[in-house]
Amino acid sequence: MKINGLRWWIIGLIALATIINYIDRGTLGILWPEIAKDIGLSESDSKNAYATISLFFLITYAFSKGLSGRIFDVIGTRMGFVASITIWSVAAMLHAVAKGTASFSAFRALLGIGEAGNWPGAAKANAEWFPVKERALAQGIFNSGASIGAIISAPLIAYLFTLIGWRGTFFATGAIGLLWIIPWMFLNRGKPGDNMLLTKEEREYIFSDRPKKENNIDDGGLGWSQLLKYKESWGILIARFMLDPIWWLFVIWLPIYLNDAFGFNVKEIGAFAWVPYVGAALGSIFGGYIAQVFITRGWTVNRTRKSIIFVSGIFMLVGLLLGAQASDPTIAMILIALVLFGFQMAIGNIQTMPADYFAGNSVGTLAGLGGTAAAIGTIILSTYLVPALTEVSYTPVFLMGAALVPIGIGALFILGGNISKIDVE
Repeated sequence: MKINGLRWWIIGLIALATIINYIDRGTLGILWPEIAKDIGLSESDSKNAYATISLFFLITYAFSKGLSGRIFDVIGTRMGFVASITIWSVAAMLHAVAKGTASFSAFRALLGIGEAGNWPGAAKANAEWFPVKERALAQGIFNSGASIGAIISAPLIAYLFTLIGWRGTFFATGAIGLLWIIPWMFLNRGKPGDNMLLTKEEREYIFSDRPKKENNIDDGGLGWSQLLKYKESWGILIARFMLDPIWWLFVIWLPIYLNDAFGFNVKEIGAFAWVPYVGAALGSIFGGYIAQVFITRGWTVNRTRKSIIFVSGIFMLVGLLLGAQASDPTIAMILIALVLFGFQMAIGNIQTMPADYFAGNSVGTLAGLGGTAAAIGTIILSTYLVPALTEVSYTPVFLMGAALVPIGIGALFILGGNISKIDVE
């Protein structure tokens, strides 16, 4: 049996895994106002406890990003995703039995270990299954899963909470990931070169525009220390360190922001918190689609990536600077949607750059290092700083985000050089 368009089924399943990832990740923040009351935390203790729990998640997430990237390069994307989603689904379900800050922190740490594998695994699968001209679009489809997951999670979790309480909600959302493994194991039976479900025509198309250098280092690949010898790698790492905290500011703190700044309860958070992620989903798809259009029309990868990332930075800056002064929740959500639209336009192209520079078993490793840099930046800039910065208002948080944009994009442009395959020694 052959399946036409198998590469789109593969990236579609990865996008679905990302939706599940973000539902599991977002459950705690949306339910936290109710959980904090249930476990007896005061209003002041609640924010610090939430920051501590988030920190444990981010520490293991940062460590596991680099490690899982290498693991995916060693065991492959098929079994890598199975291991990753099993760990995070079980961890999500364990939240249902948490009793305080310590147990939430432990289960959140386990969640970080599992969820981290999704991104380097997706970058590697993208490089395996798509020709160069389609990679940004494929990355955009995958990245849209994060936004769709955030859109779905707010009303879904609020609804489940009204039916089965916060403990039942954790168990129900965590169980979804284990079901995902069934179609994944059926469709992903190996790389495009040997997958028996792939048609001959699609296999030839996947390899049609790959430079010969793409296969030069397919066997062991470059290790961490070897990749860090290249300034292009550092351009990606610094950009991820600076830019990803902008995304995480809202992933972690948006429900708390709505509760603090506007007095929203769980139901009201569910009604509003999804809006910014519509902008993010549109940015993911648009950033990938326009990259494919430009490359198809003859633009170089270098010109395409840099043009899109530059324009994306403008969207982020405008949204953050205006959002710092927003006093109406509807206006605030629209401006945050603009920020996330720009972020996802940029990040989809940035996440394809490991495959633009390197090939084979180096792609997942560099993608994993990029994820580690992103998580470390988030730990420093988007976790413990926020309670201190928001003692009076959330304006300093928005201004901090605005300052990160030119630094991250500037580092990428200066160190990234010409975005094309590197002659690996």
